[in-house]
Amino acid sequence: MVEKNLDLIFEFEKYILAHPKAAARIPQGAVLVMQVEKDKRFNRWSRRISKHHTKKGHQVVCVTVKKIGPVRSRIERLEIGRLAAPAS
Repeated sequence: MVEKNLDLIFEFEKYILAHPKAAARIPQGAVLVMQVEKDKRFNRWSRRISKHHTKKGHQVVCVTVKKIGPVRSRIERLEIGRLAAPAS
């Protein structure tokens, strides 16, 4: 769950860079709680984390991912080759 949350936050940061007006809806210093449409298990986990922050008095903002595209590599070119075995 932690890894999925980190991936979603990273994707959200890229989204905000592409759509800066969306950032204006997030109060300064707010804690983001990621949710994924139709992923009940992850959403339960994420809400438990949000309760911890709410109890500490933090402002919490829920970000619900409705649709996400497939993960793609940004590598445009590469080369793969074998290394020679070391001489004994």
